[in-house]
Amino acid sequence: MDKDKILELIKNLNLDKNIELDEIPEIDLYMDQVIQMFESKYSDMRRNEDEKVLTKTMINNYAKGKLLMPIKNKKYSKEHIILMNLIYNLKGTLSISDIKLVLNDLVNESDSDHIRDLYSKFIKTSESDLRHFEKENIDRFEEINSNDNDKFDKNFLMLCSVINMSNMYRKLGEKLIDELFDKGDEN
Repeated sequence: MDKDKILELIKNLNLDKNIELDEIPEIDLYMDQVIQMFESKYSDMRRNEDEKVLTKTMINNYAKGKLLMPIKNKKYSKEHIILMNLIYNLKGTLSISDIKLVLNDLVNESDSDHIRDLYSKFIKTSESDLRHFEKENIDRFEEINSNDNDKFDKNFLMLCSVINMSNMYRKLGEKLIDELFDKGDEN
């Protein structure tokens, strides 16, 4: 594997895709419309064809688990969709109980402008994170390839490095939750 192959793999992950704030309609949507929006945006990010981006069961579980503000007339507002997108991005690493804890203040937020502003900042941060991710992995690849390793060793070390970094970031995320979010206010 060479540097271009790493860049191609990263590009094929489609990590640059996010539902932008202006792509979320101001009118409330039915569940099927919300699912369609997520599928059209994130279907290229699935690992395989059988994987679902968002399902009715997921949305119902988020609502029952109070990860969303109350739904009105079976329609979902722009703020609901923002929260669902945040859940989508967090659930790959965090437990649902940690996500609930992190989103609790937003779920109870009455100021939709604040939710929208925070979401815009999240999108900008995600774009910056992707640039750092690409650079970090190219640097790691070059470091591993600069050593006298055979092909299997290089591939194995690259995989282990990526998994190791993932684990470290997950553990730091969990520590941030433990330190910065009030666990006494989970209900």
